[in-house]
Amino acid sequence: MRAHPAGPQHAAGLGGPGWLTEPDDANDLLPQLWPSSARRGADGVVTVGGVPVTELAAQHGTPAYVVDEADFRARATAFRDAFAEAFADACGGADVYYAAKAFTCTAVARWLAEDGLRYDACTGGELAVALRGGTDPAHVLLHGNNKSDEEINRAVRAGVGKVVVDGFHDIDRTADAAREAGVRQGVLIRTTVGVEAHTHDYIATAHEDQKFGLSLASGQAAEAVRRVLARPELELRGLHSHIGSQIFDVSGFEVAARRLLGLHAQVLAEHGLEMPEIDLGGGFGIAYTTQDAPLSPTALARGMAEVVTAACAQLGVAVPKVSVEPGRAIAGPSGVTLYRVGSTKDVALDGGLHRRYVAVDGGMSDNIRTALYDADYSASLGGRRSAAAPVLSRVVGKHCESGDVVVKDEFLPDDVAAGDLLVVPATGAYCHSMASQYNHVPRPPVVAVRDGESRVLVRRETEDDLLALDIG
Repeated sequence: MRAHPAGPQHAAGLGGPGWLTEPDDANDLLPQLWPSSARRGADGVVTVGGVPVTELAAQHGTPAYVVDEADFRARATAFRDAFAEAFADACGGADVYYAAKAFTCTAVARWLAEDGLRYDACTGGELAVALRGGTDPAHVLLHGNNKSDEEINRAVRAGVGKVVVDGFHDIDRTADAAREAGVRQGVLIRTTVGVEAHTHDYIATAHEDQKFGLSLASGQAAEAVRRVLARPELELRGLHSHIGSQIFDVSGFEVAARRLLGLHAQVLAEHGLEMPEIDLGGGFGIAYTTQDAPLSPTALARGMAEVVTAACAQLGVAVPKVSVEPGRAIAGPSGVTLYRVGSTKDVALDGGLHRRYVAVDGGMSDNIRTALYDADYSASLGGRRSAAAPVLSRVVGKHCESGDVVVKDEFLPDDVAAGDLLVVPATGAYCHSMASQYNHVPRPPVVAVRDGESRVLVRRETEDDLLALDIG
């Protein structure tokens, strides 16, 4: 590496002539961006879970999402164990809910249930996947800022452990559903704590001017407590906060926890109720490029345990049972996406420089995040080794949009050509779950790899699937 501040992967987010220093070797796979099993062989072929991507492409086609099952499950259990250990003395451990919105399917729900994690669902569809995968309903948390009556009723009848109350409208509807089902339903109150997470506006969720939660500063959250306590069909289990996504330190959680626990203490003083739980949400960041430096589950857990115990000591309250909700941090690094190059094109830039556009057979329908959040990704040649010089490249899709970009800036070998395989790492979260059929392009399959074998978890859509719902 000769001076490029972002490393060989990647040029993302840097602008101006000074950032165009070339990498030492565009064949390198940087470990923080890839599943732990990813390797490049002597022939240059990338393997994931012991399966060459050339074999995966031949068997399953491209584009294709590939998830390393062992890596996914190892990351899940690392969060489970780290938070259990960090909070063992303070409150007997912590519960880890997997945020299913990042990526879910029946097999994933089964893995999580087998490995002792809980399940955070945002819709009736995500709940259906959890139940189909064998999740204990008592271990399900139902989120949502606009839950339908049907979703609430289904969740309560199924026996979900907790419903997260996101507004006053949720309280009576959840209580009515519980009364009809003849149960007492546990609830958490989602509290907007006024913390500005340093992230994209669309994934910052604890400032005042947004759709989620009940404001702490305005008194809405305290009023929600009173309204929940007035409904005997509801059991107030505690408070919930989520400050945003792609967060790389615990400072935001420190402010959020202190404010949330302040309300926790106020409820104890005003109502004599010591709520048994507090949920600090998720949003833990991952590495998409070498500019990202995520904390390990152990570092996160220990940091958050210090924050919570210190705040409780200052307030003179016992430490409640803590829950967190990692999603991206488990699924994201465990997945890669395979693409086939269709064409290349060189475009002149200022200062005599140029950028190569590398068009692949997918795009914004299988990864909308670059267009939606201005997200950065990395990419590597997957099917062979190259000795060609690195060239600044932009990986783009096949859709009828100039914003159809998968990887904004990457150094790829000068000889990348039609037919080559490209692999984009860190795509296990929010790619499949946000995929669309834009331009009537069928969605890719999800293929799990482990111990040198692959199996389809979610099959590729076909044109027949596209037309099946079109009744003419």
